[in-house]
Amino acid sequence: MGAQWEPEFYVPEEVRERAARVRLALFDVDGVLTDGTIYVDDDGKETKGFHVHDGHGLKLLQRAGIEIGIITTRESRAVQHRAAELGIDHVFTGRWDKLNAATQLAQDLDLNFSQCCFTGDDVIDIPVLLESGLAIATSNAHHITRRVAHWITPNAGGNGAVRNVCDLILYAQSRTDGIYGEYFRRSRG
Repeated sequence: MGAQWEPEFYVPEEVRERAARVRLALFDVDGVLTDGTIYVDDDGKETKGFHVHDGHGLKLLQRAGIEIGIITTRESRAVQHRAAELGIDHVFTGRWDKLNAATQLAQDLDLNFSQCCFTGDDVIDIPVLLESGLAIATSNAHHITRRVAHWITPNAGGNGAVRNVCDLILYAQSRTDGIYGEYFRRSRG
């Protein structure tokens, strides 16, 4: 792994080792894919804001062969639309028991939890974090949630935290040269 492709943030060796095994990356939505703010208009219509860097990072993970899943307690058409836009097939909304959804998906994909990464931000995410091979909390996560994580993202949820996770996994799996190098090769004809 060349220094050119190393992440700009510190990654402990244990976290790199855990990230190298990831085959399924799971993400909460509010506070992870978004900044946690829920916008509701006068008619009760809910909207969310998603960071474009996070979306691109998820596409890069998909290109590297990593399965992506979303598990959230809220029902949200905005999440369904964003997931469809990104080609994410594994979307669980309205799930208070996130561990059950994660377990079922891992079984369906013939994976064990040591191959799963989950990124969360609140105490409801703790059961999945405790079972995951790589447990990640966003920097804006609840303090108890941060305590059970193997790693805390440098960026806050909705502000590039998911991209931090994607970059970590790509780096740990020695995929950055192929993934990011492709953009440099394209520019030179």
